[in-house]
Amino acid sequence: MIEVREKTDKDAGWVAEVIGELWGSTRIVTRGRVHHVENIPGYVAERDGDRVGLLTYQIYGRECELITINTLEQGIGAGRALLDRLRETAKQHNCRGIWLITTNDNTEAMRFFQKKGFVFVAVHRDAAITARRLKPEIPEIGKHGIPIRDEIELVMPL
Repeated sequence: MIEVREKTDKDAGWVAEVIGELWGSTRIVTRGRVHHVENIPGYVAERDGDRVGLLTYQIYGRECELITINTLEQGIGAGRALLDRLRETAKQHNCRGIWLITTNDNTEAMRFFQKKGFVFVAVHRDAAITARRLKPEIPEIGKHGIPIRDEIELVMPL
């Protein structure tokens, strides 16, 4: 059974370790905006008291942006549970939907998000070039040897 709770200050070291390892830094760049994951809201998924997933987000007016989502064990429902919790939060804030940015190499994420009801709304060509000015740790080559160039924007209407 997966339980989801709010991220707290007690999670700070773990959050920094997970995000640093998986994203190269605790700074995340989306659409030219730098997010410091240690300073933004988030949720932690736990199974039997062990942390198995993390989601971070920002709300701007009626817009909810999913900044990061990572599961440490695949196929146990942690990603779905985290998204369900974010959907509840977005609805409580009267948001129109949840949007996110991923890079063109992240085919696994695109598959996951489409299965969860997200739709493609934009391809921001060469946006990774701009993002690298803010976060030089973004690699030139990503998953499956695909050059990282574009940001893909997806939305889940509420």
